[in-house]
Amino acid sequence: MVKHQPLQVYERQLCLSCLTGIYGCRWKRYQRSHDDTTKWEFLWSLILLATFSLLLVWFYFWWEAHNDYNEFNWFLYNRSGEWSDGTVPILATTAAGFTYITFLTILALCHVAVGQQLNLHWLHKIGVTVALLTTIIGVISVTQMWGEEWDIVIISLQATGPFLHIGALAAATALSWLVAGQVARAEKTRFQVLVMVLYLSVLLGLYLAPLSITSPCIMDQSTLRPPPQIIGHQGAPMLAPENTALSFQRALRLNASGLEGDVTISLDGVPFLMRDRTLRRTTDVAQVFPDRQFDDASLFNWTDLQSLNAGQWFIKDDPFWTVESMSQRELHQAGSQRVCSLQHMLRLAASQNRTALLHLHRPPPQHPRYLDWLNDTLESIHLSGIPQHMVMWTEDWQRGFVQAAAPGFQQTSLKKQPVEELQQRGISRLLLRYNQANERDIREFGSRNISLTLYTVNEPWLYSLLWCSGVPSVSSEAPQILLKLHAPIWLMSPDEYRLIWIATDLLSFAIVVGVFVFQKWRMSGMNSYNPEQIMLSAAAVRRSSRDVNIMKEKLIFSEVSNGVGGADELYMENGFDYYTNQGIGH
Repeated sequence: MVKHQPLQVYERQLCLSCLTGIYGCRWKRYQRSHDDTTKWEFLWSLILLATFSLLLVWFYFWWEAHNDYNEFNWFLYNRSGEWSDGTVPILATTAAGFTYITFLTILALCHVAVGQQLNLHWLHKIGVTVALLTTIIGVISVTQMWGEEWDIVIISLQATGPFLHIGALAAATALSWLVAGQVARAEKTRFQVLVMVLYLSVLLGLYLAPLSITSPCIMDQSTLRPPPQIIGHQGAPMLAPENTALSFQRALRLNASGLEGDVTISLDGVPFLMRDRTLRRTTDVAQVFPDRQFDDASLFNWTDLQSLNAGQWFIKDDPFWTVESMSQRELHQAGSQRVCSLQHMLRLAASQNRTALLHLHRPPPQHPRYLDWLNDTLESIHLSGIPQHMVMWTEDWQRGFVQAAAPGFQQTSLKKQPVEELQQRGISRLLLRYNQANERDIREFGSRNISLTLYTVNEPWLYSLLWCSGVPSVSSEAPQILLKLHAPIWLMSPDEYRLIWIATDLLSFAIVVGVFVFQKWRMSGMNSYNPEQIMLSAAAVRRSSRDVNIMKEKLIFSEVSNGVGGADELYMENGFDYYTNQGIGH
């Protein structure tokens, strides 16, 4: 009667073949080895681990930088003069590279777990090198062009730190199986001590990591302040073209607390709303006035500006990936927008009793209104009928003159300065980028009656963090998202966090101890028997003495060369299954 190998043996051989084949192109059984990894391959393993770590940080950076994708694309536009979504290729290559390197890292850990020699194939070595160099170039480029954005990593850790700690602890706990197996199999005491010290150091660091984790959202709910007011940055630019009447109307319909616009003066002295220095990005000036498309926006008179379409670009470029969700009616409205005047925007704000936050662009020296542009702006504000106390004035140039002409304005500074200096200058508000104010600044400004507005806040996690920090207002391109939040995304008391922290550490410690005990027992059991005797005693009944001698010689050679762990393959090659102590069949 022919007897067959157990199904689990075939599965084990198949798994080993896939493992060593994908990682090192060693598909055949005789190509596998339990020998120690060479120094060269060990170096490549370290390079793979370093690449994985760098890509993990790079991937996390771009995941959290989603709040500022539009800002990044605008930077690229100002450098190249052409609008394109530069985040798409970066995100695609980052996701592909991270997935590939993570897969190789998992395969390497599996090799270590089953005692296989690490032998990375040369094609993978090229792939790892390309991924490493590409990521390094990306990091350097972003640092030079957009260095302040790295602050998003530190800020986001306040929102994700408690959860990243649990994830890192879970990963370290899972690695205990691998570490315990290596320690139990190792013959050199020095190696065992080194591995144990390194692993326990990492584990202890993770156990104590919450001592350094701080987050505004770890607080008593009773001390939570009202949600920050939301000012529509250029209206609601995710729902309609920026700085247009439709965009401001959408923001007001969402119940935004204010409107924020960028003011430019036309050739004939009409203040209008335009963020860029030229009209190329947000109008069809290239078709209507092809010879003037690179001219400063302020060098067009109001009649020429009104002849331009300021909405079709939004449908064509889809800067926030929101066009597909819009109805035909909404698309028609967006596509028919014109350049909006400051006076129109202020009238919209006044009709709903909303604040108007103004960024002013001074015209170039050759402009006919170069000396009178402030008077033109103040005149438009007066004609709009908006109360002075509803206007936030940010321009520093001739601020004293403006204070005398319109004493009711909320004087707002764009520069972070000592409170005493701000008060001496009559400034009651600050408008800062969200990375320019920490919790201490927020408390200090609040206690000294300096109202703080942070920009540009689009992501719910960032809004929640600032809410917990006590920020009174934010400027956002996504009021339709933030206004749906009725509470921070997460909020827990210090006692609740300590309970989660201690419970997680204790559970991890118990699992690690259990894994080490089990691996020690498992390895000691495997080393307590003599596989040669088991093989010979069982095979003597079914095999000739010549077959037994051949098997004995192979077993001795295998144990000398590869260790006991490779003996199962020798048994299988000779038709003997040592799991069941039976011959495969004759």
